[in-house]
Amino acid sequence: MTDRRTILIAAGAAAVAAASAPVAAQSAEIRGAITVAGGGVVPEGRVSIVLEDPGMGAGARLAETGIDSDGGSRTIAFTLSRPPGVAASPTLRLVARLERADGWLLARGSSAVGAAARVDVTLEPVAY
Repeated sequence: MTDRRTILIAAGAAAVAAASAPVAAQSAEIRGAITVAGGGVVPEGRVSIVLEDPGMGAGARLAETGIDSDGGSRTIAFTLSRPPGVAASPTLRLVARLERADGWLLARGSSAVGAAARVDVTLEPVAY
C-alpha cells in the first residue's frame, strides 16, 4: 500500500529528472531560403533580411544581412548569425524585403523563428 509520502517523493524525483534533462542547443546560425509567392523567379534587386523581436520594443533589430538578386533564381539561400543570448520566443521573426536599385519596395515577407535552424520566407508582392 502506497502512502502520501511515497507519492510525493516519486513526484519530486520525476520533477527533478525532467528539469535536469539536457536541453537541445539552438544553432548559432539561421539558414533558410527566400522564394516568391506563386513560385516565380525572385526579381532583380536587393533582399534585406532582418531578425527582429517586436516584443522587445519598436525597431528591435537583432541581426541583419543583405543579398543581391540577379532576377534569374527561384530561390535565394541565406545564412544569418543568431546573436548570442537571443533565444526562441513567440515574437521573434525574420523579415525579408526586396527592393529595386532605386529603393522601390517590390515584395515583403516574414516568418516566425523558433528553435529550428531553418526558416523559409515567401515574398508577397507589395501593392501601392
